[in-house]
Amino acid sequence: MRIPPYHWWRTVLFLIPAIAVYTILLGAASIVSSLVDRRGYFAHGCARAWSWLILKTTGVRVAIEGLERITPGTTYVFVSNHQSIYDTPVVFAALPYQLRIIAKESLARFPVLGWHLKRGGHLFVDRKHPDRSGILKRWRALVSEGLSLIIYAEGTRSADGHVARFKAGSFLLAIQAGLPIVPVAIIGTRQVMPKGRLRTEPADVTIIVHDPIQPPAIEAPTAHDAKALADRAHAIVSAAVEQRQFVSV
Repeated sequence: MRIPPYHWWRTVLFLIPAIAVYTILLGAASIVSSLVDRRGYFAHGCARAWSWLILKTTGVRVAIEGLERITPGTTYVFVSNHQSIYDTPVVFAALPYQLRIIAKESLARFPVLGWHLKRGGHLFVDRKHPDRSGILKRWRALVSEGLSLIIYAEGTRSADGHVARFKAGSFLLAIQAGLPIVPVAIIGTRQVMPKGRLRTEPADVTIIVHDPIQPPAIEAPTAHDAKALADRAHAIVSAAVEQRQFVSV
């Protein structure tokens, strides 16, 4: 019988219980705050603290590059590759923006959690029967609320670390809403915890913020227009990941 390595024991016996405690305490504070803070700003602060604690406890050191390329206070659609469940704490801890996610509509039906996320400004999408006009209206409202979105455009975590093709749906909405796209490359989270492995390891992670892409001003954009924008963002993110995660190894 093979004995699991040290980091497996550390993950199961220490890290998972620690994250559970962080989640309960900060989750409770976040839920209570939503009773008076409908914008979700304090809840976002809880999410950032939760992310920082997870990274610190795991031993993840994050370096961010290119933050000077974007303008504080501007609403952006951050589009990133997705390698690990650690991508979310890395993004929330590193980017000093009021970030909101897009989640499945089924999550909105969870008691307390769904209500809390909705009040905090997070978006829900029914993938089988999307309300495109309602979604577009919500995207346009992000500007007045001072919020930005984070999207994992591949749709799922990468199994090998390479960046899969970006799905075009979110890019079509970005064109319609006139919101700038910011390609973001996350490098190194796969060394922390790749898809399918119940074990974390300390690692250095880099997040690269690229120049914003202003979507074309098209009155009635098509799927072809969205795909062209998605391919452009994919090329930027993929090139950074290939160069920094694979070529330099």
